[in-house]
Amino acid sequence: MLRHCTELYRSTQPCLPLPEGTLAQVVAQVVTPQGPGAARGSALLCPGASRPCLPPRLVQRAGPTLNGTDGLRALHLNVSRDLAHDLLFSFSPDQGPMTISSVEEGTAGKIRLPREIFQSLSSQAARVVVTVLDIQQLGMFKEDNQVGQVLDDTVVGIVVEDMDISGLQDPVRLTFAHRQLLRNVTPLCVFWDPNQGQAGGWNTTGCVTVPGDKQTDCSCNHLTFFTLLLNPALNRFTAQTVVAVASTSCGVAVAFSIFTIAFYIFLRCNYQQFRSEESLRTNLGLHMNLVSSLLLLNLAFLLNSGVSSRALPGLCSALGGLTHYCLLCCFTWTALEGCHLYLLFVKVLGTYIHHYLAKLCLVGWGFPALVVAVAGAIGSYGAYNIWTMDHQTVVHLCWINSKHVLVHYITICGYFGLVFLFNTVIFGVVAWKNCHLWSTGMVQGHCKAWRVALAVVGLFCLLGVTWALTFLSYGSSSVLMLYLSAILNSLQGLFIFIWLVVLYYPKMEETTSSLSHITKNDRTMAVSQG
Repeated sequence: MLRHCTELYRSTQPCLPLPEGTLAQVVAQVVTPQGPGAARGSALLCPGASRPCLPPRLVQRAGPTLNGTDGLRALHLNVSRDLAHDLLFSFSPDQGPMTISSVEEGTAGKIRLPREIFQSLSSQAARVVVTVLDIQQLGMFKEDNQVGQVLDDTVVGIVVEDMDISGLQDPVRLTFAHRQLLRNVTPLCVFWDPNQGQAGGWNTTGCVTVPGDKQTDCSCNHLTFFTLLLNPALNRFTAQTVVAVASTSCGVAVAFSIFTIAFYIFLRCNYQQFRSEESLRTNLGLHMNLVSSLLLLNLAFLLNSGVSSRALPGLCSALGGLTHYCLLCCFTWTALEGCHLYLLFVKVLGTYIHHYLAKLCLVGWGFPALVVAVAGAIGSYGAYNIWTMDHQTVVHLCWINSKHVLVHYITICGYFGLVFLFNTVIFGVVAWKNCHLWSTGMVQGHCKAWRVALAVVGLFCLLGVTWALTFLSYGSSSVLMLYLSAILNSLQGLFIFIWLVVLYYPKMEETTSSLSHITKNDRTMAVSQG
């Protein structure tokens, strides 16, 4: 521990490397003076009382800036809960944190602490510790199999003593200043999570990254130790291979999406039950809308990748909006598949919903159009390039431009995250209900294991589980996840085609899958209970 370092303020000898672990306690020990000078860093105490007095000023330095320890610089402040403005700091790798009155231009990084933190204090004042650490000298924050590089080996820690600050409505904002980043790196705002892996690691939960030419802005809803991680781009061979695999898979997906729609038309035209039975028409109609959205998405991607490099700015914006719209339609229809599954297996519909499929179409095709219209109105679409490590453009697309990266995080990452969470819960509930019905003997007959397995795979495709692989394309497994994501997402049309042909083609008296049989059984139970 830090007991190896005595007289921190007077010593010029470097400390031993700080241990990993409870980092807030380590920082608290570093910034709290020991020995005769302890009063300099102590809270202001009222005579005869144990609680801090309200400092004469709303923000008062509780001790000198700590620069005596190699690799660590800290600022310790007492802050009143009556503070009426945000707290501003500047920092750089060569100088410790300093309070500033305004966000001044310059090469130093900036920190903005929202006053929301202090207005909820139970006491009159709180101690704030802002630290700037050189992790190369201190030997801290070492992540196993780390891919990215920490900007300038600098980590910024922000701690309010004796308080766990999280879930902020007004986030803490950090600006990391840097030179023009190379084309082969992508900045990412991260914080140190001691529960990540076995020895801790970098996490992005609650943080939003807004990259710029000479600075990157980070907005996080909690206080901890932050840094800017520079992730390398793919090498040229891997990038070209992923693009080739994705393009080929998209071509296959387009073909099988067309086959699926043709198969649906064949069933409607040749089998009376698919025209007369309401549940079959609704189920197949819902699946066809999802397949249609996948078809449009794959066509938009192929068109985008083939035309974008030669497209004029106006056409590029239109292509970006079209691709964004098709992707949002896919997400929305997977969510509607989950809602429909919930109504069939959990809610058990006992009443007829007038124009049910038409209402689903209004949401499935209309909501994404509204989102894209708003994003287009603020100029979110334009050229988007993916670079390799040798500074070559491997992919040129028309997509959401880098100036509106928040649109990407909100409408893509955030929206799909909610859809995926909802559909995962629905899948778990349906699986439990299915097992319960079979175990209690409410479902008669025997269903082959391969048909059950195929039904599960089909549900995974319908509920969009393969899209979740994209969220795993980070760290040491990023290349593998990119390959799997490119293949499985673009082949959803093939999976759904096989699923529908095997489960819906009426070769035997069993006209539908075991899932539809359970649906009928549920409806019979609901009627008998009514």
